[in-house]
Amino acid sequence: MDGNINIVMLLSLVVAIVAILKLRSVLGKRTSDDEARIDRRVRARQAREEAAAAGEKVVTLPSRQRDGEQRPERSEPDREPIEERVKTFGVKTQSAQDGLVRIGHADPSFDPAQFVDGAKRAYEMVVTAFAEGNRGLLKSLLTDEVFTGFEAAITDRESRGEQIDQSFVGIHRAEIVEASLEGDEANVTIKFLSQLITATRDSNGEVINGDPQRVQEVTDIWTFARDISSPNPNWLLIATQAPHQT
Repeated sequence: MDGNINIVMLLSLVVAIVAILKLRSVLGKRTSDDEARIDRRVRARQAREEAAAAGEKVVTLPSRQRDGEQRPERSEPDREPIEERVKTFGVKTQSAQDGLVRIGHADPSFDPAQFVDGAKRAYEMVVTAFAEGNRGLLKSLLTDEVFTGFEAAITDRESRGEQIDQSFVGIHRAEIVEASLEGDEANVTIKFLSQLITATRDSNGEVINGDPQRVQEVTDIWTFARDISSPNPNWLLIATQAPHQT
């Protein structure tokens, strides 16, 4: 090229270098869309993890279809009539059977077996929360009137410096003994036969009631209620009968 600079080649080289630098700058950075997409993924993962953790504490009692919601398609056949389900479930008294049938007709999502399963989980949570003095959990499961009684007992216990050591062994039996539907309020009463290891200790740690080494048989009769006209599916504990121990 006789030592002369080829202007065309020089310009082409400059354009190529600029293009490479521009491409590297783009590939080496996250755009605002990329950042938003990554942030959404992180938040979604955190939400799934939090939901999974919370799910371990949720008490699932029979729920009711919300007004206006479309019922999802079901691959399984429709359940048998409530009369047959109540009969198969083996409720002993006629009044309880009649009450469950009335509740089932008013609320097609109600199922006695599912209800008892949920009530058993609620029973364990309430008994454990009371022993631990967990007012927050109790308040979410009890009516205001029942919570007031539980909270007063916890406060009285704390004022004396007493603590309850308790291990929940299990529920031996849970059976529906009464059910009714008065207006829109459904009531179901369950008799629980459970096993606990429980002992009350004073402020010095001395056992003043119960036995930390012995399994005790406990009987409780609890009544749950729900307004079936409400989209809120929660059943709340509205009454308890003092247990007796053997």
